[in-house]
Amino acid sequence: MIKAIIIDDIEQARITLKKDLQVYASDIKIIGEANGVVEGAKLLKTIKPDILFLDIQMQDGSGFDLLDILKEINFKIIFITASDAHAIKAFRYAAIDYLLKPVDPDELVSALKKYREHKLNENEKYQLLNESLKNHTKPHERLALHTQDKIHIVNINEIVRCESSINYTEFYFNNNKKLLVTKTLKDFEDLLSDQGFYRVHQSHLVNTKYIKEFVKTDGGYLMMNDGCTVPVSTRKRPEVMKMLEEL
Repeated sequence: MIKAIIIDDIEQARITLKKDLQVYASDIKIIGEANGVVEGAKLLKTIKPDILFLDIQMQDGSGFDLLDILKEINFKIIFITASDAHAIKAFRYAAIDYLLKPVDPDELVSALKKYREHKLNENEKYQLLNESLKNHTKPHERLALHTQDKIHIVNINEIVRCESSINYTEFYFNNNKKLLVTKTLKDFEDLLSDQGFYRVHQSHLVNTKYIKEFVKTDGGYLMMNDGCTVPVSTRKRPEVMKMLEEL
């Protein structure tokens, strides 16, 4: 049985989530609930869940205020939020699960499925999330990447390029390290496009700081600083040439 706590200042939201869990996740047992940051912190000092369903905006503070109070996070957190573009982007950089209100049962089932399959220590991911939210005026410096067996926290400026591999993405780093990540290239294009990364081909996303030269022959391709070549699609060629002129 998976033990869970719900922290949300809206009683009806807690009731609805409990009903959804009864229907869609019969192996989840609610062992406690709280209506805010202060009450939630007291509850978590006395009992430890496997999963914490945590609302972001509450009357006496935010879910992130609660994270600051906790000395250690040794349980899974699934955030529940209304639409908040900045917070959602921070979740995606840290590869942390969140549910938008009103909670979609399919999204709830998906988040719980990932928990059952990957019971990993996520402390570093929450630290990364806190960094992203506190320094929201600065570019993100780190990114959480899920492989089949681990979560890797990497420095974005060390990524040379990303290559699509069906529903996976292969990451190549400046130290010749590689990681096969369980998300699509489109997911990372959305995250990294404002960090100096450019989609030059259906299967390739490159960090422009590592481009050495653009070779116009043979259909056009990029030579990267690590010696690899990356094809440029015919459709993207004019955009790539313009982008390089503006670097």
